[in-house]
Amino acid sequence: MELNKKIAIVTGTSSGIGAAFASALVAKGTIVYGLARNEEKLNAVQKKLGKKFIPVGMDITDQKLLNIWVKKTFSDSHCPDILINNAGVGYFRKIDELSLEQWHEMINTNLNGLFYLTSSIVPLMKQNPNSSHIINIGSILGKTTRSEGAAYSATKYAIQGLSESLFKELRADNIKVTCINPGSIDTHFFEDSGIKPNHNMLQPNDIAALLIHIIETPDNLLVDEITLRPLNPKTL
Repeated sequence: MELNKKIAIVTGTSSGIGAAFASALVAKGTIVYGLARNEEKLNAVQKKLGKKFIPVGMDITDQKLLNIWVKKTFSDSHCPDILINNAGVGYFRKIDELSLEQWHEMINTNLNGLFYLTSSIVPLMKQNPNSSHIINIGSILGKTTRSEGAAYSATKYAIQGLSESLFKELRADNIKVTCINPGSIDTHFFEDSGIKPNHNMLQPNDIAALLIHIIETPDNLLVDEITLRPLNPKTL
């Protein structure tokens, strides 16, 4: 896909790999609608990236509000070419110490929010005469597991299965579906579980560069799933 003048939606763009994805897409000339709950951080990202980044303060777990935004923003003549489901929440606790609130937040953000947005965008993509692309950000913990990560892994295993099924469902509509499963990333995401970021972890900009490469593959070629691991995750 040629990215110049294309339209992308990226969730979780206020920081981390979501912000890196937005930056890489804007650098290619893509118009990016960046969704996140923290509007202050979104405005800071726009200040850095410019007018091609459109901040959207949005809680993707609010299905009604999300659906209103989609209908108000997009149409047959202005439809998204790319959807990157990146927003995610992770809590790492023993199963008998994980609160119901934490369980429901992971389910609602990692799964329900992804479903709400994807199901509202797919009808628009089906009307797009050109190729479209949905990218779901999974995790290495959707391929393997770790102690105290049962709930988080459950959501990421689900994303893996959802992505594979969607690929088979939507390929005839010229819609690609890719699941990217990164290992530990140099962000603050895993600090809740005692893992502090370090420079030997995967770098957000490197993952963003790979994402661009995947989207730019020829229309008749699909990378349906890819797993990324740090070569040497030890602390420097």
